Amino acid sequence: MPQLAYVNGRILPLADATLHIEDRGTQFGDAVYEVCAVMNGRILDWQPHLVRLRRNLAELGITLDIADGPLTLQARRLIAANGHAECIIYMQVSRGTAKRDHAFPGAAPANLVMTVRRFDFAQRLRQLESGIAVITQPDNRWGRVDIKTTGLLPNVLAKQAAKQAGAFEAWLVAGETVREGSSTNAWIVKDGRIITHPTGTAILPGIARDSLIRLAHAAQLVVEQRPFTLAEALAADEAFLTSTTAPILPVVRMDGTAVGNGRTGPVVRRLAELVWNEVARQTGWRA
Repeated sequence: MPQLAYVNGRILPLADATLHIEDRGTQFGDAVYEVCAVMNGRILDWQPHLVRLRRNLAELGITLDIADGPLTLQARRLIAANGHAECIIYMQVSRGTAKRDHAFPGAAPANLVMTVRRFDFAQRLRQLESGIAVITQPDNRWGRVDIKTTGLLPNVLAKQAAKQAGAFEAWLVAGETVREGSSTNAWIVKDGRIITHPTGTAILPGIARDSLIRLAHAAQLVVEQRPFTLAEALAADEAFLTSTTAPILPVVRMDGTAVGNGRTGPVVRRLAELVWNEVARQTGWRA
């Protein structure tokens, strides 16, 4: 079965799925996006992703003339058409197609594209046992990373640095403060307290992040939303990251140094149990 994509109301082969060269997402990065996990054919945390998408569109003054109900229908149609029960769906909305000019175009409708690709979520359970490594990189992104825009060049360079170092992720550091990863949220555990950077303009309010905080509170675990330093991270008992495609992964090495005892710790194991139980509750998916 050929891979299919959605472009402005049409589902068509990926090879034929194109936008005009003067799409503002291409010319300026004037676009926002969402990535959602699909397990057992069901979209995980779909409503929170829609809420964040609408909020980000509003922040940039982009009008998307499709309501949540029809958008949901089109996303589900695309998933079904691709025939993948386990995949990720990518949605991107740009300000539209118009003559290249920095100021907003007068009457260009937004461009909406969606793609689907197969994804092996069971690998994350294997990585839960082995743990992953991160490196640190300076945070040189723009000042509104709370808006999930397609302008990701600093993130791309940080992720490439991690790849070249044989690490899974790069944690971005401003001064002495760890903010988040290039595509994940960053967490540490100290004396049983779960610590992560607070929301605001300095980090992306991750959907997996919000879900984990809710689950941890329900389990009566202590979560502190406050800045933490690189020194604190290196001295932590445990560390981990969260994202849509990596719901929770233990960080066992940071810049070549073991975190804690260098193995997956008890707090991360407890949180992973909560996270994967929530996945099963929403989607019915189990490895």
